[in-house]
Amino acid sequence: MKPHIGITDKNLKSSIDLLSATLADAMTLYTKTRKFHWNVTGESFMELHKLFEGQYKQLEANIDEIAERISKLGGKTIGTMAEFTEKTRLKEAPAVYPESKAMIKELLNDHETVVVQLRKDISTAEDENDDVGTADFLTALLLEHESTAWILRRYLS
Repeated sequence: MKPHIGITDKNLKSSIDLLSATLADAMTLYTKTRKFHWNVTGESFMELHKLFEGQYKQLEANIDEIAERISKLGGKTIGTMAEFTEKTRLKEAPAVYPESKAMIKELLNDHETVVVQLRKDISTAEDENDDVGTADFLTALLLEHESTAWILRRYLS
């Protein structure tokens, strides 16, 4: 059944599309963080292993919330690797296993990329789609990515 929540069908579709891209970014970042968790080595192995675990667990929770937001707006949630790969705005590096400092730099870059994109998506949701609920939802995600980026940046200072 289609939701009747004061947002036009066109604007609902637009919000669902940007949430689908956000979901694809989260899945890509989740997979990359998990890969680094599995493959980190060196002096700070245990610290980074635990850090990455906490980060991918937070991403996992966010993934479920993003999918539920899409459903609340009447959309169908993408759910295949092909769809995630098609819609993500992040880059993957298959068969590349960087050293721990490069892992941190790559994750930092990805979180900052997501922050920049979320800022644009928040404006679109609020100003163009008249969807303040999605704008607020994305703002909460943005704050989490900013915090994660700050933590990662501190490792590189």
